Amino acid sequence: MRESRTVRLATRGSDLAMRQASAVEARLADRRTAVELVAVETRGDQLREELIHRLGKTGAFVRALDERVMEGDCDAAVHSMKDVPTEFPEELVVAGVPKRAPPHDVLVTPGGGSLEDLPEGAVVGTSSLRRTAQLLAERPDLEVEPLRGNVDTRVEKLLAPSRQREHERRMEAEEGEANGSGGDGDDEYDRTVEEWFDDLTEIERRALGRETDVEFDAIVLAEAGLERIGLLPHVSYERLPLSRFVPAPGQGALAVTALDGEFAEHVHDRVDDPRTRVEATVERTVLETLGGGCVAPVGIHATLRGEYVHANVRVLSRDGTEEVKGARDLPVGDHAETARAFAEDLADRGAADLIEAARVREDEEREAKR
Repeated sequence: MRESRTVRLATRGSDLAMRQASAVEARLADRRTAVELVAVETRGDQLREELIHRLGKTGAFVRALDERVMEGDCDAAVHSMKDVPTEFPEELVVAGVPKRAPPHDVLVTPGGGSLEDLPEGAVVGTSSLRRTAQLLAERPDLEVEPLRGNVDTRVEKLLAPSRQREHERRMEAEEGEANGSGGDGDDEYDRTVEEWFDDLTEIERRALGRETDVEFDAIVLAEAGLERIGLLPHVSYERLPLSRFVPAPGQGALAVTALDGEFAEHVHDRVDDPRTRVEATVERTVLETLGGGCVAPVGIHATLRGEYVHANVRVLSRDGTEEVKGARDLPVGDHAETARAFAEDLADRGAADLIEAARVREDEEREAKR
C-alpha cells in the first residue's frame, strides 16, 4: 500500500456510526497514513419510519457504503457486524474485525428496575423481531411497540414523558409559592426548577423537548451502542442474561469491508482481533446455514473457550410461543464447518419450520401493505 495517500473510510453519519468509524480510523492512522471519514446516507437511514425487518432482504444499512468502496470512491467501509449480510459481492472481503464490545442486550427504564419489576401490560419499545420474541417468551403480558431512531433518540423517547411530567409539577409548585397560592404540600421540592434542570444529564434535557406518540415503560437496546456513545453511565439499565436473551449474530462487533487485495491485508494486520473473528465466523455461519436473515427471530452467540467455541442458538416464532434452541462446543480448528453442521441439526429439529413460518408471515404483511 502506498504510504503517502489519504485512506477514505465510508460510514453512516449517525453519532454511533461515526464513533465506531473513528475507532477504526485510530487503528489505521499513523504518521505516514492520513485517514478521512466519509459519511454516507443509507437506505435504512432514509426510511426512518419503516421497521428494520421490512427494509429489504438484508443490508439496508450496508449496501450504500459498500457501493462507494466498489466504485473506488472509498478504500473501506465500517459497519456494525450484525448489519452485514452473510452474502455480499465477491470482490469484497471482511478485511478487519476489531475487538468486540459487550454483546448483551440491556433493558433501559426511566427510573430503574428489572424486566421482572415491570408491571403487567407494560409497554416495551423495540423494532427487533428477535428482541420482541424473546421478551414475549419471558413475559407474554408485555405490549411490545415499534421503536426506531438512533440510540440517543430512542433513549430520549423513553425519558421524555417522565421528565416532562416532573418538570411540569415543579413549575406548578414554584409558581404556587411565588403567588402565595401554595398549600402545605408545596414545600416538597428543595431545589428550584433551574437548579433541578442544571442537575439533569444532557440526554434528559433533550428529552424535555421531545414529542412522543407512545409512552414506554422500558426499551431494549444493545449495550455496545450505549457504551460507544457514552450513554451507559447516564441511564438506568438491566443487563439481560445471554442465556435467555441471545444476541443477534455479530452484535457488539464491527466489520471493515474492502476490496480483496493489498489494502485489505493492511486493514487485517492493523485492525483484526483473532478471537472476535472466530466468534463472528461461527455466528454468521450458523445464520447463513439457517437462512434466517432479517425475517425471523434468531439469536446466535459464540464464545471462544480455549480449544473450543461455545455456540448458543435460539430460534423463535415471532410471538415467542415456540422455539428451537441448542448449545454446542465446536473445535476451534474446524469452527466454520462444525458450525454449519450444528445449524443443519437445528434446522432438522424444527428451526427451519419456524423460519419458514416467519418468512410466510412477512410476505403476507408486505402484500397487505400494497
